[in-house]
Amino acid sequence: MKLFNKLLLLTFTSLLAWSCMKEQDMAILNSGAIPQVTLSTNELVLNKESAQEEALAIAWQTDYGFSASSANTILIDKKGGDFTKAASVTTGAVQEKKFKTAELNSLLIGLGLAPNEAADVDIRIQSKLGTSTLLTSEVLGLKVTPYSVQLDLSSPWGIVGSAINDWGATPDAPLYKTDTPNELVAYVTFIDGEIKFRQDNDWTVNLGGKDGKLSDGGDNIVVKAGTYKVTFNAVALTYKIEKYAWGLVGSAANDWGATPDLPLSYDPTVDLWRAVVKLVDGELKFRQNNDWGVNYGGANGVLVDNGDNIVVTKGTYLVTANFKELKYTITPYIPWGIVGDATATGWGDQPDQKFSYDLSTETWHLNNVVLTDGAMKFRLNDDWGVNLGSTAETEPDPIAESGPLKSGGKNFAVTAGVWSFVLDVKDLDNPSYTAKKIK
Repeated sequence: MKLFNKLLLLTFTSLLAWSCMKEQDMAILNSGAIPQVTLSTNELVLNKESAQEEALAIAWQTDYGFSASSANTILIDKKGGDFTKAASVTTGAVQEKKFKTAELNSLLIGLGLAPNEAADVDIRIQSKLGTSTLLTSEVLGLKVTPYSVQLDLSSPWGIVGSAINDWGATPDAPLYKTDTPNELVAYVTFIDGEIKFRQDNDWTVNLGGKDGKLSDGGDNIVVKAGTYKVTFNAVALTYKIEKYAWGLVGSAANDWGATPDLPLSYDPTVDLWRAVVKLVDGELKFRQNNDWGVNYGGANGVLVDNGDNIVVTKGTYLVTANFKELKYTITPYIPWGIVGDATATGWGDQPDQKFSYDLSTETWHLNNVVLTDGAMKFRLNDDWGVNLGSTAETEPDPIAESGPLKSGGKNFAVTAGVWSFVLDVKDLDNPSYTAKKIK
């Protein structure tokens, strides 16, 4: 009898649990359930000076008809786009997102929006319930002006002459703005010859002279071969030419000066010195003019006058130095490239055609590359371990002007011509590209 009662109780409990589960399963989704979205503003001009301040808040609510948690994604596309190539930001179960200025600006530049020009974008939210129910909001519009992250130190002045560009056979060596009013600077390599200063690559306004003094239409200035810092003041009509170069010295670079130091180049877009270098296990320092008179070492990215040697391991690195703020970086340089039968190097038979890294935008650039009719993808370090392709379901997918990328995605189709590409992989969960056919 006791056994019978236990079996009866177990059966009743099971039926009750089944009944509760069925009642839960019968929750019915509200037929009008779509995310209701609000934007903190409908028009926005982004400003670099406010890079870390909040620029845009997006919030949404969805009346499912029952209590539920969803996986949410924000999609941002150019106005009129179909969102297949949109920038996407996942927020998990959270139903809001506050964008900082720099974050939003990076997304917009990645979409291919031009800096300092107002443009319209479309925004919508996708909320996913379970494995199969996808709810999509109405499209909201935002007018926004992104900014360029590049420094603009350009000036109309340049250096012309037999010592630098064969008297204008190529563009003049540019002079860049400095922190000192009216003072411009250039870092140049001369051959034996003569130079002058002129404006806008034109002889209408040109200055020459000697002993550091300039006059309109003055004499050519004689220089010797070497690497120099040229300081120029068009208001005071003065100039200064001094030996000037930064390089890397050490057992990791050049056996402590057995050969010339590995040179750093000035990058005016970020006001830094930089180089991509191959190093061996050892130590290094930064020094000026291949001489120990001015040298820097130090740990943890901080430059110290005559500081300790910097220990490195064998590899290829991107080295940057800011000699104003006394900071440096040494980071592994793992290049991106393009691969495919549309490229000159095929599907990996030879090393991929490589991008170069732009410090100012933290993006990768490949300019004026010749392609044939065919297919291509992007991949890291000549290896299929990390490769990016189209988000389309079929291939080859005709490449667009810009769009998102998918890890292991489909091949892109390109037509024969000269192309330039920009690859934004700052966030490998949301990579994007821009592509432009030059001719």
